[in-house]
Amino acid sequence: MLASEKKSLYRFLAIYLISTLVLFSLAVAIFYKSAKNHIINSQKKELNIEAQKIKNSLMSLHKSTATTLIYPRSKEFNSAIYTLDKELIFSTFAQNIEPINKITKDKIYKVYPIRPYYLGAAYLLIAKKIDNKPISTLQKSIIIFMIIGGILFLILGIFLGRLFIKPMRESIQEKNRFIQDATHELNTPISTILTNIELIDALNKCQDASEELKRVEIASKTLSRIYEDLTYINFNSKAYKSIENIDISNLIKERILYFNSFLDAKNIKLKTNIQESIYIKIDKNDAIRLVDNILSNAIKYNHQNGYLEVTLTKSKLTIEDKGIGIKKSQLSKLTHRFARANSSEGGFGLGLNIVDTIAKNYNLTLQIDSIEKQGTKVTIKW
Repeated sequence: MLASEKKSLYRFLAIYLISTLVLFSLAVAIFYKSAKNHIINSQKKELNIEAQKIKNSLMSLHKSTATTLIYPRSKEFNSAIYTLDKELIFSTFAQNIEPINKITKDKIYKVYPIRPYYLGAAYLLIAKKIDNKPISTLQKSIIIFMIIGGILFLILGIFLGRLFIKPMRESIQEKNRFIQDATHELNTPISTILTNIELIDALNKCQDASEELKRVEIASKTLSRIYEDLTYINFNSKAYKSIENIDISNLIKERILYFNSFLDAKNIKLKTNIQESIYIKIDKNDAIRLVDNILSNAIKYNHQNGYLEVTLTKSKLTIEDKGIGIKKSQLSKLTHRFARANSSEGGFGLGLNIVDTIAKNYNLTLQIDSIEKQGTKVTIKW
């Protein structure tokens, strides 16, 4: 799966799962509250039964002529009776309790009016310890239900996500097939043109048409570079890599010679400060792509009669131009595929993406510093 497909899938899953989780949690919270209230209400019914028992006992005591009256007690319930002014007459509570209906963390309190007033009592308060076992069972069931539901929603989300990105994958595959076919068809005529230009130059023919030949050479090399970039984008992941100690000093000099016709065409002044015998471990083709794309951008976005400086030390390569520069807001997007800082110049926006990819593959550090209308400096550190 391509990076763009993964990004789209992850975004879809994030939106889908977050929205589903919020709605699912809201529904579960409403259900839990309703189910818990049902459990509490079922336990309240026990208070009603106990209250009726106590009222009957108070009525019997009220009619009794015995000198000693015994207040009804229960192991499961606490109770108290109050006057019409809610003054305590008798209580089985450990402390004085105000006669109000309430539910605390562990107890239910309920007040019942007594009519008529048996033994002067107008109100009966009964309390019972809440049985938390059904509530705990409910909580465990809900947790299991949410875990199972979450897994099912995740599986469904992945299925829907893949279904969602399928058209995009097919479109990308069609685009890649087109690029592969196009690059294959471009390769033969480009190679033929370049070979014949080199042959004409070697035989010193057509001296009167040297300027025209130079233009043809520049156009051909531009096509060749585009071909190489497109090939790298499509086949790099499958290509065999021959990692070796490359003399980066000589390679940079060779690539500068390759770009001489481009430099001459814009009359760019080139300054080089290249230390000799600097070696790094890298595939040679990757090293060429790395250097070529930085040099190409430095020339492309430079001014006519501009300035370019190439510096190589033991720890880094720096290519600095005094060209059009880049806006600060665009610097973070430069290494994205197809990103272009300036639409007035040609290209596909692949160069710095390729540079960034190669740098990451070899644990190199890519640093881009630029000031608009002043120039750009690209540094590769190893």
